[in-house]
Amino acid sequence: MDELISLSNATLDQLTVKRPTYDRAALTPGIVHIGVGNFHRAHQAWYLHRLMQAGEAHDWAIIGAGVRPYDAAMREKLLAQDCLTTLIELDPNNVSAEVVGSMIDYLPIETGNAALIRQMADPAIRIVAMTVTESGYYIDPVTKGFDASHADLVYDAAHPDAPQTAFGAIVAALRLRRDAGLAPFTGLSCDNLQGNGDILRQTVVSLARLSDPDLADWIDTNATFPNSMVDCIAPATGPNELALAADFGIKDAAVVTHEAFRQWVIEDKFCAGRPHWEQVGATISDDVHAFETMKIRILNAGHQVIANVGETLGIETIAECMAHPSIVGFFGKVQRSEIAPTVAPVPGKTPAEYVDLIEDRFSNPRIVDTTRRVAFDGSARHPGFVLPILRDQLAAGRSVEGLALVEALWARMCAGTREDGSVIEANDPNWDELTQVALAAKTRPLAWLEQSNIYGDLSQAAPFSDAFCKWLALIWAQGCVAALNEYAQVSQEAASA
Repeated sequence: MDELISLSNATLDQLTVKRPTYDRAALTPGIVHIGVGNFHRAHQAWYLHRLMQAGEAHDWAIIGAGVRPYDAAMREKLLAQDCLTTLIELDPNNVSAEVVGSMIDYLPIETGNAALIRQMADPAIRIVAMTVTESGYYIDPVTKGFDASHADLVYDAAHPDAPQTAFGAIVAALRLRRDAGLAPFTGLSCDNLQGNGDILRQTVVSLARLSDPDLADWIDTNATFPNSMVDCIAPATGPNELALAADFGIKDAAVVTHEAFRQWVIEDKFCAGRPHWEQVGATISDDVHAFETMKIRILNAGHQVIANVGETLGIETIAECMAHPSIVGFFGKVQRSEIAPTVAPVPGKTPAEYVDLIEDRFSNPRIVDTTRRVAFDGSARHPGFVLPILRDQLAAGRSVEGLALVEALWARMCAGTREDGSVIEANDPNWDELTQVALAAKTRPLAWLEQSNIYGDLSQAAPFSDAFCKWLALIWAQGCVAALNEYAQVSQEAASA
C-alpha cells in the first residue's frame, strides 16, 4: 500500500480528491464558530467552502473555538493539519471525498476564555455561530425561559470579564465592542432547537442583564439572532472513518463522514452582513419555523422513535434499526398516523414526502450512525422533539398510542440494561436520576410520567398516561418487540374501524 499523505496545506497538491482551489493564505476571518464538531465541519463549514471555491467570501473564513476541556483534543488535531478536514460523502451507491478549507485557526481552550473574547471583539468578526447541542442553552425545563439559577450562569454573572460559558464570553465580547464604539456581531445558532435564534437571544440578553442591564438593552436593540434550521447526518468519527480516509490515500485525524444530503434554512437577519450562502444551496426564508417544524418533528423526533428501542435490543446503528421489521414498521406507522398530521407542508415538500425521504436517509447502510449517539440526552430531546407533538395530538383529539409507546421505550432503556442483560452505560446528563425512576416505573409505570420537569402535567392526560402505563407493563412482561407488534395490530384495527 502506498504511504498515506498527511493532510496539510503543504500536501494539498498531492491529493487525488477535490480540494481547495483558493489561496488559503489569503483568507481573512469573519466568523467565530463555537463547538467545532463533525456536524459543523460537514455542514456550515462546507457551505462556506463552496462559496470560496466559487471565488466568494474570502473575508469570511472561520476561526474555531470551544469552551470545554474536551474541545482541546479537537483543536490539537485540527491545528496539526492546518484546520483542514476531509469530508467523505456516503451515498448508498457511491463514496466520494472532498477536503474543506474554510476554517483557518482554532483558538486556545483556556480558563476565563480570554482569547475567545478578544477574537469576538475584533471588528473583523461579523458572525459568531455555535453548535453546542440542544441542552446547552440553559433553558428552564418547565418554563422554557432562562435558567438564571444554573451554577454556570451564577458564576458568569459574578465574573463577567472571565466567564466559563460560551454565552458569558459572547456577552463579554459584546461589552468590549460597545465600549469601543463598535457595532455588534450576529449570533447564529446552528443547533436543533425550534426558534434557535430566539433562544440564543434569550440566553445572551438575559445573562447580560444579570451583570449589566444597559449592555443587555444595547444587545437586544442592536444585535441580531436569526433563526435557522440545519440538517445533515454526520456520525461520530472512529477507526472505520479513519480507514475510509486512508482508502483515499489521506491521513486525517479528524475526518468526517456524512450522508449525501444537506439542508440549511436561515432568516435573513444579519446586523453585520453575511456570506451569500444561498448561492450554494442554502434557503433564505422568512418562515424558518415551518421548515424546522417539519425537520424537528419528523427527523429529530423520528430518531427518538427508533433509537431507544434499538439500544434496548442491542442494535448498534440507525440503519440496522431500520432493517428490523418490527422497528421500521413502528417507525412508519407513528410517523404517518401521529407525527405527520402535526406538520404543515413547506415549499416543495409535503409531510408525507418528507417521511419518505427520512426513511430513505435513516436506512442508508453506509451511514454508521450509532443508536447510542442518537439516544444521547433523552431528557432534553424527548421534551424538545417528541412531547410537543404529543400535546398537539391530544389537543386535536387524535391518537397518541404510538407516541406513548415511544415514551415507554425510553423509560425501558433508562432502566440501564438491555433485554439480553448487558449494561447500558450512562447516556444522559441526568442518567442516575432517570435510572432510579425507570426502575420504580417497572412496577408503577406512572412514576415515570410524574417527572414534572420532563412531562409537566401530561401524567394527568388520561389518553396518554393510560396508553403509556399499558405499553410499559407489556414491555416489561413480554419485551419490546411484542409491544411493537401489538401496536401494529392496534393501528391496523384502528385504520379498518
